[in-house]
Amino acid sequence: MNDRVDESPRSDSRDDLTAAASELRMSTFRLARRLRAQRAVDTMSDAQFAVLAALTVHGAHTLGQLADRERVTAPSMNRTVSLLEEAGYVTRTPDDDDRRRVTIALTDAGRLVVDETVRRRDAWLEEALAALGDDERRTLATAAEIMRKVADT
Repeated sequence: MNDRVDESPRSDSRDDLTAAASELRMSTFRLARRLRAQRAVDTMSDAQFAVLAALTVHGAHTLGQLADRERVTAPSMNRTVSLLEEAGYVTRTPDDDDRRRVTIALTDAGRLVVDETVRRRDAWLEEALAALGDDERRTLATAAEIMRKVADT
């Protein structure tokens, strides 16, 4: 009598999960790369745009708050903000109560860059979705909900 337990179904399932995770990761990064290429200012880095986007969504921040939000060091964020300030996309305003504290806010020019970049990205994605069939678009809509759920865990 053979007492050996066949582990292949569990192993196949694990291999399938690993392959699915890898495929999802690669596809997500490829899509993100294509979307990032759609920008209003070609010379702006992803990190610089992320700061403008954060200020658009969450309002003015201190340098430390921005660094924490973007998970970078304060000196790194300072360089990014300095470049954005030189380009006229953000302003630094000293706090009235604590002159060491500086608030970074979006300018109208910065808001225009964000708005135009979002418009270009949405237009590119809309065009890509238009080339798909109804079933594929429904599948992607469902996938988007699931991806948001996974990202929130």
